[in-house]
Amino acid sequence: MVHKSWIQHLRRYFSNSSPWLTGGVAALLSVGILHLGGWKRLEQTGYNNLFQIREIGILPHRNWDERIAVIAIDEASLEKYGQFPWQRTRYAQLLQALEKSPPAAIGFDVKFIDPSSFDAQFASSIAANGKVVLARAWDNQGNLLEPVAELADAAANQGQIYHQVDADGVTREAAIWVNGPEDSIAGLGPALIEVYNLNNPNQPVSFPGPVKEEELQKVWLNWPGTVKSLPNVPQLKSPPTYSFVDVVEGRFEPKDFAGKFVLVGFTATGLADPLRTPYNLEPPTSGVYFHAAVIDNLLNHRLLQKLPKTMEIGLLLLLGSTTSWLLFHRDLKGRIAIAFLLPITWFGIAVVGFSFYQWWIPIAAPIGTILLAGIGVQLGEQYERQQLMNLFEKHVAPETANLIWQRKDEIIDEGELQAQELTATVLFMDIRSFTSISEKLSPRELLSWLNQYLDAMTDCIMDRGGVVDKYIGDAIMAVFGVPFPHTQPEEIRQDAMNAIAASLAMHERLKQLNKRLKAEDKPVIQFGIGIHTGPLIAGSVGGSRRLNYSVIGDTVNVAARLEAMNKELTTDKPYKILLTGETFDYVSDRYLAQQVTTIQLRGRQQETIIYTILGEK
Repeated sequence: MVHKSWIQHLRRYFSNSSPWLTGGVAALLSVGILHLGGWKRLEQTGYNNLFQIREIGILPHRNWDERIAVIAIDEASLEKYGQFPWQRTRYAQLLQALEKSPPAAIGFDVKFIDPSSFDAQFASSIAANGKVVLARAWDNQGNLLEPVAELADAAANQGQIYHQVDADGVTREAAIWVNGPEDSIAGLGPALIEVYNLNNPNQPVSFPGPVKEEELQKVWLNWPGTVKSLPNVPQLKSPPTYSFVDVVEGRFEPKDFAGKFVLVGFTATGLADPLRTPYNLEPPTSGVYFHAAVIDNLLNHRLLQKLPKTMEIGLLLLLGSTTSWLLFHRDLKGRIAIAFLLPITWFGIAVVGFSFYQWWIPIAAPIGTILLAGIGVQLGEQYERQQLMNLFEKHVAPETANLIWQRKDEIIDEGELQAQELTATVLFMDIRSFTSISEKLSPRELLSWLNQYLDAMTDCIMDRGGVVDKYIGDAIMAVFGVPFPHTQPEEIRQDAMNAIAASLAMHERLKQLNKRLKAEDKPVIQFGIGIHTGPLIAGSVGGSRRLNYSVIGDTVNVAARLEAMNKELTTDKPYKILLTGETFDYVSDRYLAQQVTTIQLRGRQQETIIYTILGEK
């Protein structure tokens, strides 16, 4: 008997646990992790890995734009000119030295916020050059630190040098605009490009303009390559880097700075802001190269692009559902293969997007979603399997329960066990004189006594592939040949053979049980068994408030009639088993039987021949 709760369980686990639902739940979980920043650190690692793969030559390699050069305030310059800060005449000398190789724009990654007695000379050099950009910054309290007014007035432009690093110390973004309610301040790199565009109106470099709605208007950096710092060998540096003192003293070629974007900043230990990039993690390089990277990206239009948040969420939902759909009806090997290939495929897509289209496609969140969907499918199936096993193992042998799981799609439709026409063997058994026995025992003793019997008989049935359809008081109804229809004669024959084998086993178990009952001074048990093979209908039977899985049909009635006839027909027989000629035809080559009678059963045109089993041949 399959109680209504069985059907409710099956409906819930097989109707609701669709691949789309499982994948959707996994995707929503991933979106929640994304919203809480749980994927961020892994995405940052993925960002680093993409550049490091590029560095070793697996991906198309990028090089620093040749139009960028750095003039470094390095150890050699400090040794020559003394410790920092220097007199501002040094910077005036630098601008004068660059006159023989005039740059397209010069940006100072140096703050000139305190007035000095040499500001007029420096301002004069700035004005004469006409292409100098000075730095703006903010202190820890958020106060804007601007260049001395005399220098600011002489400069062609000003650019903010705001620099934010991620929690792992790596710089991945640049604020190209800081937008206030009154004005927008370009970053040092964009400010240099503005100066270039002003002087080259026929060949301007386009770059994103200010968006007032964004206070910090950031872009994702596509780092051109490793910053190499080989002293006194500028041609091997990336980008080319020259010592401040060498430039002031004229140790450079006219072509070194002509028409280039020149950045002046610190590289000396203790003065330079440390800059960690995917290429320069340890040791870090100098912060001036941060602005060089921004200029490189803007000149070549190769800033990294990220998916909008809404698109990323949609991607996760799609990946979760698709992964679950691909995994849902696969065996374990298929799932392992898909779970292995999908992340690799996605990583390949991310690599291609990064290498050829400047897209930084998320890696950790999609792969995490794929794995979560796979885990969800596997856990869901394990849970469903356990539920199904818990439901059926009490009624069928574990092997049959496993078979039901493997072939569940054949018998379960929209959460309910399907109605099926099939040929099976029905076995009825009942205890003789149960009423009189029950009158002699207390309720507790009676149930203990009865359950010992039912437990022993059920083992015999289930061990031979039978299904206990129901217990009717002291009676047992079992079926051999459900829940999967058997259509081949050999299969039907085997069901009948199993029913007879179970009946003989029950006789042996009953002998052992009666010895124990007798020793415990409890009533011994006698039973009768009726067996018939024929057509049945199996399925859910009942109404909206009560639903059982059972078999119905004339075959059930015949088996029940035979069981009741045992009292008169098997008194002197070795086994209390009656079976019809239909069943005996299937087992006659294995078992000896004796015809005991023929009867005209109601509803049948022909008489039914009744046999009793005498033993095995």
